[in-house]
Amino acid sequence: MKYPERKAEDNVSTVMQFVLLGFSDLPQLQGLLFVVFSIMYMIILIGNSLIIIITRLDVALQKPMYFFLANFSLLEICYVSVTLPRILVDLWTQDRSISMLDCATQMCFGLMLGTTECLLLAVMAYDRYVAICNPLHYHLIMNHKMCVHLTVGSWVSGIPVQLGQTCKIFSLHFCNCNQINHFFCDILPILKLACGDTSVHEVTVYVVSILFIAVPFVLILASYSKIIFTILRLPTARGRAKVFSTCSSHLLVVLLFFGSGAITYLRPKSSHSAGMDKLLSLFYTIVTPMFNPMIYSLRNKEVIVALRKLLLKK
Repeated sequence: MKYPERKAEDNVSTVMQFVLLGFSDLPQLQGLLFVVFSIMYMIILIGNSLIIIITRLDVALQKPMYFFLANFSLLEICYVSVTLPRILVDLWTQDRSISMLDCATQMCFGLMLGTTECLLLAVMAYDRYVAICNPLHYHLIMNHKMCVHLTVGSWVSGIPVQLGQTCKIFSLHFCNCNQINHFFCDILPILKLACGDTSVHEVTVYVVSILFIAVPFVLILASYSKIIFTILRLPTARGRAKVFSTCSSHLLVVLLFFGSGAITYLRPKSSHSAGMDKLLSLFYTIVTPMFNPMIYSLRNKEVIVALRKLLLKK
C-alpha cells in the first residue's frame, strides 16, 4: 500500500501515515466480524449506561461502592470507544489507513484510560477493604469528599505520564514499513516500526507498565488478602458467603483485566507475537468491558432489584 513520506533531517524517508492491518488476514470473515463487533459495542454501551442510570436514580444505591461502579461503567464506555468505532470503520470501508496524528491521539487516550482503569480498580478494592475490615469506620473514611478525591485522582493521574510517553514515541522516525500489525494504535506494535535503537523507549514502557499495572495489582492483592483473612474469621459459613459475595464480582473483573493486560505489557519482548498480542488486546479492550455489566448485575442483588424497578417503570 502506498503511503505518504517525507525526508527527515538525516535524509531517511519517514512515514507520515500508518495502515492498521487489524483482521485483514481473515478476508472471508470481514462481514461477520463487523456484525459481531457491532453487537458487542451495543451491549457495552447499553449495559454500562444502565448501570450508570440505576446508580444515579435508585436511592438504595447511593453508596460509595456504586459511586465507583458508575465511574467504572463510564470509563468502560470511553475506553472501548477509543478502539471499537475505528475497528468498525476499517471493517466496513476496508480502508485501514490512519494519519499519524489520529494514531497518536488514539494511542494517548487508550493509554490514559487504561491507566485510569487500573487505578480505579485499585480504589474499588480499597473501598471493599474498608467496608469489610473496618465496617464501623466505613462511612467516616469513605465519605463523599474522599470518594470524589479518589475518583478524580484515578482519572487524572495517568494523563501527564501517558501524554509525555506518547509525545516521546511519536517524536521518533518511522521508516521502511507503515503497517501496524494490530487493530488499534498500541504502543508496542508502533515501537516495532521505529528507526534506530528503541531500547530506551522500551525500558520506559516497561517502567510505566510496572507503575500503573503491577503496583495497583499488588495493592489490590494486599486489600484482598486482608479481606480474605477477615472473612475466614467470621463465625458462620453463611456470613462468610454473604460477605464474600459483595466483593467477588470486583475480584473477577480484576483477574480478567489485569491478567490480560499484564501478560501483554510485562512479558519479555522475545515472547511477543502479533497474533497473541491481538488476542490479549481484544480481551482487555472489548471482551472484559462487555462482560463487566453482566458480572456486576448478575452477582449483585441490589443492582438486580434496582434494574427491575427501572424496567418496570418503563
